[in-house]
Amino acid sequence: MKIFSSNLIQLSCLLFVVVSCSHQDTQPDMLPQAGGETTTSNRSSTAFTEPAPNLLSDSLDHHLDGDVAFEATFVSAPAAVNPGLGPLFNNTSCASCHIRNGRGLAVTGNNSLGSQLLVRVSLPSPNNPSRTMPVPGLGRQLQDHAIFGSTPEATVELTWVEREGSYEDGTTYNLRYPHVTVTLADGTLLPGHIQTSLRIPPPIFGLGLLEAISEETILQHADPNDENNDGISGRPNRIVMPDTNESVLGRFSWKANSPTLIEQTASAYVSDMGITNPLRRDRDPSRTDIDETTLTAAAFYTQTLAVPRRTNRHDTQQGEMLFETIGCASCHIPSLKTGTHPIAALANQTIYPYTDLLLHDMGKGLEDKRPDFEATGREWRTSPLWGIGLTNTVLPNATFLHDGRARTLEEAILWHEGEAQESNDKFKQLSKTDRFALIQFLRSL
Repeated sequence: MKIFSSNLIQLSCLLFVVVSCSHQDTQPDMLPQAGGETTTSNRSSTAFTEPAPNLLSDSLDHHLDGDVAFEATFVSAPAAVNPGLGPLFNNTSCASCHIRNGRGLAVTGNNSLGSQLLVRVSLPSPNNPSRTMPVPGLGRQLQDHAIFGSTPEATVELTWVEREGSYEDGTTYNLRYPHVTVTLADGTLLPGHIQTSLRIPPPIFGLGLLEAISEETILQHADPNDENNDGISGRPNRIVMPDTNESVLGRFSWKANSPTLIEQTASAYVSDMGITNPLRRDRDPSRTDIDETTLTAAAFYTQTLAVPRRTNRHDTQQGEMLFETIGCASCHIPSLKTGTHPIAALANQTIYPYTDLLLHDMGKGLEDKRPDFEATGREWRTSPLWGIGLTNTVLPNATFLHDGRARTLEEAILWHEGEAQESNDKFKQLSKTDRFALIQFLRSL
């Protein structure tokens, strides 16, 4: 938790820049500013925790209030501070899953430790198999923890299955995929007809900038029918809002199933911690566990985190060229521009997130067989790559892809199939030197 005055934070940032200049690139101004004016020079283990440096003083104060809300650990009621946990939950705070604002680990917990790996569940809709409905008694997400006096919905046991492959030059590699056993509270196994999908918490920095990209800009990159015949057919996910039945563009989470950060924050509070709020009054419509001020502060915090700048561009030019040549940039679009946004610091910024925010068919290997609004079981949103080179700096042993199966960036690439199969094949055909160069480029982001 960072409870500092605005002046102290500005002084700390200034001191950091002065100290770090001697240890980082000698010409940082030549590097693309990943988050535009929200970019930070911090590439340490706290790189994802910085407030956007272009925030005005009142916005910075609001950000710090949001930091407190994000770090708050909830307990069961009655309590003097942060009551309302549960009765069923996965973890006790936002920060317990998004470690230092980065991704969470692919681990399950027990009754004393929270889970970071989440299990989404659903049933096919009888009227439309491409849509889902909640599982009676379980909802749409398993809660494997409970407060005293209550019983968790399930116990989740995770094991990994290994498989071997090889590059064209004969170098071998190992990939792994998860096998999950879910035992319900009554001791029976989760029925096989229930759809499941594993999800690790994704990084939360830079999200406000992604929210500030106009729908028009995102749809410019969509090609659902692959009319240009390049094998890439990204398409948007559209979300039906429960209160208005309005269809809106999704852009957040692994399948782009959340349209705004306030919606995503509200859903996380109630699904992950059992904390009701003004947008999600699931237990008792007459009351909530947190008020609108806390909810909006937590969302504002995720909107206004800085993006760490890229480093070592001179040493990664070969890898960057290969990234383009083998087709990675067709989905991981390097640069986008934000439009208008209520938060002035996010508006009209040229940013380098390496995403199109669209859904793509990633092949059978990553299929979860669970639709999510208009996303099929094989479709996943293109994950932003900015800051990905700092993943293990922020959290050693952190892994990649939606369920954390990829232990390295190399493994993450090798799992890309479907629309990315051609890029996968070209990566396997590269020499060991070129493969290393491409990974080094990703590490520079």
